Amino acid sequence: MSTSATGHLAIIISKHSENLLKGWLDAMLSRTLRRDKAIERQMAQEAASFLSTLQTTLASVPSYDISAAAWNEVKAVLSEICVIRVRQAFTPIETATFIFSLKEPLFALLRTELAGQQDTLIEATMQTGALFDQLGLFTITEYQKGREQVILRQQQELLELSTPVVQLWKNVLALPLIGTLDSARTQVVMESLLQKIVETGASIAIIDITGVPTVDTLVAQHLLKTIAAARLMGADCVISGIRPQIAQTIVHLGVNLEEVTTKATLADAFTIALKRTGSNIIG
Repeated sequence: MSTSATGHLAIIISKHSENLLKGWLDAMLSRTLRRDKAIERQMAQEAASFLSTLQTTLASVPSYDISAAAWNEVKAVLSEICVIRVRQAFTPIETATFIFSLKEPLFALLRTELAGQQDTLIEATMQTGALFDQLGLFTITEYQKGREQVILRQQQELLELSTPVVQLWKNVLALPLIGTLDSARTQVVMESLLQKIVETGASIAIIDITGVPTVDTLVAQHLLKTIAAARLMGADCVISGIRPQIAQTIVHLGVNLEEVTTKATLADAFTIALKRTGSNIIG
C-alpha cells in the first residue's frame, strides 16, 4: 500500500479511537473466560497503549511490512504484553486474541468510511487483514519465546531445589542426589557443593546416591568430576548409597573408584566422616 493509504488508516483510527477501543474490548472479553475487573482494566490499558502506538506508526510508515525498523515500537508494545500474559498464565490463543479481536471492529469502520468505494474498500480490507495477520503471528512467536524462558527458569530452579547441600556436622556436608544425573545437573551439583565448602570450610562431603536410579559410565564420570573439584577445594568425598546392583554395574563398566571411599548407607558414610574429623557421638 502507498503512504497515503497507511496514513488514511491512521486517520480512521484517530477519528474513531473511542468507538474502536470499545468494540475491540467487547470482542476480546467475549472470547475470554477471565471476566474479573482487574483483567478488564489491564486489557483496557493494554489496548489503549497499543492503539495509540499503532496510530502513530501508521501515520509515518510507507508500508505494512512490520519487519521494517519503523514498526519496532509497535512490536515492543506487543512483546511487553506477551511477557505479562505469560506470567499470568494466559494461553497462546488468549494472547493472540488481543490482536485478532481488533480486526472485526476495524473492518466495520473501513466499510463505513469507504462506503461507495468498492475497489478501495476491498484493497484496504485485504491489506489491513494481512497487517494484523503479521502482528498476530508476531504475538504468538513472542508468547512462545516468553513461555520458553519461563520453562527454562523453572527448570533451573528445580535443579537447584533438587540438589540441596546440608551441613550434617562441623566440617561435614551431605549432598543427597535424587533422579538422573546429567551434564546440566552435574554443573549445578558441583557449583552448589563447592560454594557450600567455601562457606563452611568443610573437609568432608558425603555424596548420597540412594535416590539415583541407575549409574552408567556418564553418571560415574559426573560423580568423579564433582569429587575432583571438591578435592581441589580441600574437601574429601565419601559416596554413600552403593546398592548391590550399582556396585555390579560399576565393576562391569570398569569405573575406577579405588581412591574414593564408598558406603552402602548414609549412616555408614557419616560414621566414617566423624572419625576423619576426630568427632565422636557418645550414646
